[in-house]
Amino acid sequence: MSEKDFKNKVAIVTGAGQGIGLEICKQLAERGAQVLLNDIEESLAEKAAHEVSKFGICQPVAGDASDTSFITALVQEAITKFGKIDIAIANAGITLYGDFFDYSPADFNRVMQVNLAGSFFLAQAAAQKMKEQGEGGSILFMSSVTGHQAHKNLTAYGMTKAALEMLAKTLVVELSPFKITVNTVAPGATLTERTAMDKDYKNTWSRITPMGRPATPVDVASAVLFLVSPQATHITGQSIIVDGGWTSVSPSPY
Repeated sequence: MSEKDFKNKVAIVTGAGQGIGLEICKQLAERGAQVLLNDIEESLAEKAAHEVSKFGICQPVAGDASDTSFITALVQEAITKFGKIDIAIANAGITLYGDFFDYSPADFNRVMQVNLAGSFFLAQAAAQKMKEQGEGGSILFMSSVTGHQAHKNLTAYGMTKAALEMLAKTLVVELSPFKITVNTVAPGATLTERTAMDKDYKNTWSRITPMGRPATPVDVASAVLFLVSPQATHITGQSIIVDGGWTSVSPSPY
């Protein structure tokens, strides 16, 4: 990809206060995009946007990306601030572990609301603006290897990630007439601030990953940027798994 592939493009990235989302914002800004960086925590969004601003243009927008009213306001903020929207990346998501036999309705509903409803309605709001603009666009959902392989205590979470990949396939029918691509990236084990809290995480996943290490946020963000770049305008309804080969063999970390 060229250093200026995203010049004058406007992108929204949800759940981007740290980890993969933050790295996506950095790479987009560095390549010329104007980025709206969302996180539910205001202080985290502002800190992350300040960091991204070293690479290019970035505006923090704090709020709950599972709230449909906020999603509408977020997309409108892109129009107000930058005049349009070209790229929408639904990165926000939550993982609530739990045994299937004891999983609570409250946890189930929260996972569905954040991971599915938040992604669905961000895509809807962004695609409506892209359709009106008449210049196409790119939508990307963040899936997971848990949408491909079973993980203990992640039944509800895995459901949402498999559903996001089906959502991308289904939206091909709806969005292709307007030159809007829609794809997913499915990360495997990734070294982030959250996973770093587990002192055994890196060693465990290095041992069971064919490539010998977990992914980094750069690994995942690079796949995301390709799918929303000008080089991928004829790729839609697809998912790229970024897992160092883990899904090919699928040994359990437990």
